[in-house]
Amino acid sequence: MRITSKGQVTIPQEIRERAGLLPNTEVEFIYDGKTVRLVKADHGKASRGARLVAHMRGRGSGSLTTDQIMALTRR
Repeated sequence: MRITSKGQVTIPQEIRERAGLLPNTEVEFIYDGKTVRLVKADHGKASRGARLVAHMRGRGSGSLTTDQIMALTRR
């Protein structure tokens, strides 16, 4: 495996699947003086989706019921 001029490397699919490295997974590189390890980032933060839901929660306005909204989306 070779590092590109941009510093990129492709992680083999089997390793990505086994490690649960999905697209947009945040990772960190750890260097101990001899080796470099790639690990999932654990920032204690919520995922992007969870942050978006939290941001949108309680922002709805209007008087439509859930059934009315569902009917609109099904048309």
